[in-house]
Amino acid sequence: MKMKNKFSVYIDSLQERITSDLEKLDGKSKFIKDNWEREKGGGGLTMILENGDVFEKAGVNVSKVYGNLPESMSKLLKVNQSHFFACGISLVLHPKNPMAPTFHANLRYFELYEHNVLKDRWFGGGLDLTPYYIFEEDIVHFHKSCKKVCDSYNEGFYSKYKRKCDEYFWNSHRNEARGVGGLFFDYCRESNEMNIDNWFSFISDLGNSFLKSYVPIIKKRKDLDYNNSHEKWQQIRRGRYVEFNLLHDKGTLFGLKTNGRIESILISMPPKAQWVYDQTPSKGSEEEKLLNILKSPKKWT
Repeated sequence: MKMKNKFSVYIDSLQERITSDLEKLDGKSKFIKDNWEREKGGGGLTMILENGDVFEKAGVNVSKVYGNLPESMSKLLKVNQSHFFACGISLVLHPKNPMAPTFHANLRYFELYEHNVLKDRWFGGGLDLTPYYIFEEDIVHFHKSCKKVCDSYNEGFYSKYKRKCDEYFWNSHRNEARGVGGLFFDYCRESNEMNIDNWFSFISDLGNSFLKSYVPIIKKRKDLDYNNSHEKWQQIRRGRYVEFNLLHDKGTLFGLKTNGRIESILISMPPKAQWVYDQTPSKGSEEEKLLNILKSPKKWT
């Protein structure tokens, strides 16, 4: 089976498993399915859950698109008269309880053709955690889960991809991280280090670990007590999440600049967010503790 077909089948299966497990965890709301087509080639399936008991919003999106490479992408890749195929899965989970963190992940595969001949192909993706209140044991669990998958392929992967994640999910205009990191990788091509089948195995093992890394955290935090002050802080921090996605996230910016499907592009946005002028937490507070951690990436394992 061709790799693009193999990965396409995998992300369909992963989407089905993730949405089924999240529905059971939420216990109230169900995912709505939205099949869509891309005018210039391809389409996808967006699945969205809103106003649940556990998740205020959960989106799991699969896309498979192909066609002429947009001019902006051609310039970036330094190619002419090229066609592409791209498929991937992305998920963003915004929990209702401010004590529970937001989770984001995506896996993608890209093929580049010139004159109908395959010229290049690679995998990319990552996962990261964005808490509103710090429970260090949760963050350690998350990073250990990431490291376990990485170490089974290369003991250098975790530190390398964690560093890339810390660098990528950085709100430079605020001089702070979006969250507490995870993994980020791109342009994972066939090489002496890993052949393309090894990269597929790595990607699929990482995808299979998504819920193992996140669900135990949600189960511990979803029923904790919180008040209006905690909700307000959650919404202020969600505002920072929006700022990153609209100002710095390459996937969002690429989609907006190439007239992509807007509902899929903005599926990551939280349902409620706030911007408060010159908001500063009180000294010694749990809110200040979060900001202090976000000012400098920390070693969690």
